[in-house]
Amino acid sequence: MIVDQAVYADGVRHPCSTPAEGLAMAQRFNARPEGGHGGAPAEASGAEQSPRGRAFVWVGLFDPSEAEVKRMAQVFDLHPLATEDLLTGRQRPKLDVFDDSALVVFRTLRYYDANSDVETGEVMLGIGPDWVLTVRHGPHTRLTGVRQRLESRPDLMVQGPASALFVVADHIVDRYTEVDAELQRDLTEIEEATFAVGTRIDVEEIYRLKREILEARGAVQPLAEPLRHLLGDERVVPRSMDAYFSDVQDHLLRAEEHVSSYDQSLTDILQAHLAMVAVQQGDDTRKISAWAALAAVPTLIAGIYGMNFEFMPELDERWGYPAVLTLIFTICAFLWWRFRRSGWL
Repeated sequence: MIVDQAVYADGVRHPCSTPAEGLAMAQRFNARPEGGHGGAPAEASGAEQSPRGRAFVWVGLFDPSEAEVKRMAQVFDLHPLATEDLLTGRQRPKLDVFDDSALVVFRTLRYYDANSDVETGEVMLGIGPDWVLTVRHGPHTRLTGVRQRLESRPDLMVQGPASALFVVADHIVDRYTEVDAELQRDLTEIEEATFAVGTRIDVEEIYRLKREILEARGAVQPLAEPLRHLLGDERVVPRSMDAYFSDVQDHLLRAEEHVSSYDQSLTDILQAHLAMVAVQQGDDTRKISAWAALAAVPTLIAGIYGMNFEFMPELDERWGYPAVLTLIFTICAFLWWRFRRSGWL
């Protein structure tokens, strides 16, 4: 469904009732002579002092139906491959540039404190000479405040459709940095719990966080290449916008570096945890072996004298019973001392 649609021209938002009407309005704005506002819609009459720039219509869709996507494809003359991607969804972050349009695919991230889960969504942004189309798939794709940010920056809005691409990309990458901070906090907590004395950690927690980090990495890492190509393609991003997109790229690369390092750090923590478990199991095994050896002495001696042979000299002696008890105690005491000295007990 359409969640918002408007024309952006002369640094001002202009309402429109349909995407087709909005596209026609944007084209009329762009057809004006450089010296004035001739042929502009009536809504622009109060913008005499507003900066001039490329006008465009921005239509936002959320979980659109096939009919809605095909209608947008007809209105904006979308490339068939772009239309196919919009219909199927679940694409890897990428940039596809066609004759006079492009399609950028983003994976969104959202962190939930309740269960420390990272959820992903998808935002597809189509951009043309005088139009922008955003298609959101999934509940974790909110673009709250993005249009308001653009509308509060007339100097940015006059850069044309690329300004909408910038505010969307910047918003999504900012969410990456927020998720990055939350994952770093979770990683620190697990690291402290792993090496804390007397604290036991469930290895499932390590694997769960590793899965969330890999999910975040799958959204962040593939976007670096499309952003790099955006900076070098004037068909999509004019040179005047390079500084803006360079800033987005810097934030993305920082988030990518952090998330990648978290994966390696968590692998190291997991190995350390398993090593500590192995050491503890070794200690337990030594203790069990030591106690088994101590128990074996009286068991062996009692077994010998319990065979009921007739000719066993010690059985006829008065000192036989206390002598055997003394022997058992002496051997066990010696073994206990040796095991204790060796750290087995």
